[in-house]
Parts: sequence; C-alpha cells; structure tokens
Amino acid sequence: MTTLRALKLLFILGIAGAVYSDEKANTKGPENFISKSPEGAAVFIIKPLDGETFKSDESIDILFGLRGMGVAPAGVQADNTGHHHLLIDQTSMPDLDKSIPASAKIIHYGKGQTQTSIKLDPGKHSLQLLLGNHYHIPHDPPIFSEKIVIEVYD
Repeated sequence: MTTLRALKLLFILGIAGAVYSDEKANTKGPENFISKSPEGAAVFIIKPLDGETFKSDESIDILFGLRGMGVAPAGVQADNTGHHHLLIDQTSMPDLDKSIPASAKIIHYGKGQTQTSIKLDPGKHSLQLLLGNHYHIPHDPPIFSEKIVIEVYD
C-alpha cells in the first residue's frame, strides 16, 4: 500500500471513529469530547516577536511552537496531540468547553500546520495560539500562548 493510500485510509478511519465517538458521546454528555493535556505542555509563538512591526504590503510569517505534546490533524484522535488555532485581536478566549469557532479572526490549522503567513490591516494587532483536540475543543487544562502585539503600518 502506498503512503498516500495509507494516509487516506487513516483519515477515513479517523472520521469514522469521530462519527462513532459522536454517537457514543451524545449518550454520555460533552465531557467525552474533551482531551486531557499533559502537565507542562505549552504552546507559543516563535515568530514574530512581541512588538515587531511590519509594512502593510508585506506578509507576516508566523511560526507556532509546541512543547510536551505533538501535532495531529483535526479528526485524528491520538493522546497528547492537538492542532493550532490562531486568535487575532481577540479580547477574550472562546468558550473553552466547546468547539473553537472559526472566523477571519480565529483561524483553524486543522491539517496540522505549524506555520502560516498572513496579511493584516494597518494598526496594532494581538496574536495568540490556542491548541484544540481532534474535535477543535481546547484541552483540559487549556493550552494557550501568551498574547503578543505587533504593529502594521503603511
């Protein structure tokens, strides 16, 4: 079996497992959707640095860091793993007991990406990472980075 076929099969099985888990969990309550995080796990922004400035016409490269856990795509359940969500200009955390919502300011990296490149309008912007499990639900306890502030100018 080729690597690509094996990955497709694992993905399909992961989705099938998620559907089965959904049905099973619906009879027991939402606590079945929450994954425990290991002690000492941390997520952080490697790049850019807090206080860094960017021209409005340039892309901002963001590198995600993770310690004490691994990265796995959404839909793939594996202990001590999760995937990144980038919170842009959020004044508060989303509900930590529910699936992290997606929007232009809460970006999901459900394929397991560990970096991205974005453009932002001129002004000051906050960036923060929040790790989600295979259901996009934060772990218990939640794993989120310190908030950094960058500035984009014309």
